[in-house]
Amino acid sequence: MKISILDDYFDTLRALPCFAKLAGHDVTVWNDHVQDIDALAARLADTEVLVLFRERTQIRAPLLERLPKLRLISQRSVYPHIDIDACTRLGIIVSSNQHAGAPSRATAEFTWGLVLAAARQIPQQVEALKAGKWQIGVGETLSGKTLGIYGYGRIGAAVAGYGKAFGMNVIVWAREESCDRARADGYAAAASKEAFFEQCDVLSLHMRLVPATRHIVTAMDLARMKPTAILVNTSRAPLIEPDALVEALRAGRPGKAAIDVYEQEPLLDTAHPLLTMPNVVATPHIGYVTIEEYETQFSDIFDQIVDYAAGAPSSVVNPDVLARAR
Repeated sequence: MKISILDDYFDTLRALPCFAKLAGHDVTVWNDHVQDIDALAARLADTEVLVLFRERTQIRAPLLERLPKLRLISQRSVYPHIDIDACTRLGIIVSSNQHAGAPSRATAEFTWGLVLAAARQIPQQVEALKAGKWQIGVGETLSGKTLGIYGYGRIGAAVAGYGKAFGMNVIVWAREESCDRARADGYAAAASKEAFFEQCDVLSLHMRLVPATRHIVTAMDLARMKPTAILVNTSRAPLIEPDALVEALRAGRPGKAAIDVYEQEPLLDTAHPLLTMPNVVATPHIGYVTIEEYETQFSDIFDQIVDYAAGAPSSVVNPDVLARAR
């Protein structure tokens, strides 16, 4: 089969052990990022299987309708960037392993790095030192403070463990079944969403982006936070109401933010408020970007292709397509 892999920025996949699973197929790996529909349609004209790096490229009906040979899209995790209805209508299978039970250390570790960076002003201190300045402010100790975990899944649970190891008081706000798991792990659940936002010194978001969680964090929620609090988001930007975080930071509640995800990615506008505010640590969606995490994720993605080639599609998110698949 002719397989195309988009957005492998650093040409990483070919060096991974799991890449051998595609042996015998005609594989093209693209290292740049293209969103122009005409360019993508030309690039993918003969593609039968499309492999995606998370949500780096939007795959919508205007593009899909120009890819008559496409039969399978294989990726991992959630898929707000894919027009699933259009795929089903056109007979294109979408496979996406949701990895609900798998560990996810890369993003959890990175989240904790952002917490430390924001609390101790590490990026700002580094840049100041390079500019010839010796100390530009006073940081904050995390021990004894309250860490809030909003959404207690694989990543949230790991971050809670890091907080506990640092001597923080960990509280959780999530769906009731998730709160039950948190209690079983020895953590307290907040009395209410309002109390959760009011109590936290560090509040970290750990939810999938699905219709029920889109804009789940409101401007009113942010306004309840302490002026000394830190909001951390390594999940998805649309969990927060549009523009609410920027306005909240300008108003001083919360006092700081550490952000790895944005409404529009890649974010290349150097004038964007989140890139210019001195109270924000901003990184370019690299929470999951490690060699080990790539091996884990793409092993699943390539297994889905192997299954499809064997006539047994797996992790299909649009099962209605199976009766009319190309």
